[in-house]
Amino acid sequence: QVQLVESGGGLVQAGGSLRLSCAASGSIFNINDMGWFRQAPGKQRELVAGITSVGITNYADSVKGRFTVSRDNAKNTVYLQMNSLKPEDTAVYYCNAVVLVSGRLTYIEVWGRGTLVTVSE
Repeated sequence: QVQLVESGGGLVQAGGSLRLSCAASGSIFNINDMGWFRQAPGKQRELVAGITSVGITNYADSVKGRFTVSRDNAKNTVYLQMNSLKPEDTAVYYCNAVVLVSGRLTYIEVWGRGTLVTVSE
């Protein structure tokens, strides 16, 4: 009923930038928190950045000062601007949203399929 589709991943050299986008579609009545997680090979999925419906943000310590999360509520879209990328940022990045589906009474958590970000030396 609700889908999240990420875009913007790819290969970039260390020190470069990428911008990820994630658009939510489907039977959406409201979206609460949105955010980005990542999972590197052999590691657990971790929170990168989150943003509430009113724009309050939080970041993992490892990306503070380099990454910026933002959202466009009118477009049901969340973005992740990644600057000064490092090889250790290499991972599959997943979009996440807490969504109230039209006609339902409770919020559900929805995940995108992920987009690969590779940062070379």
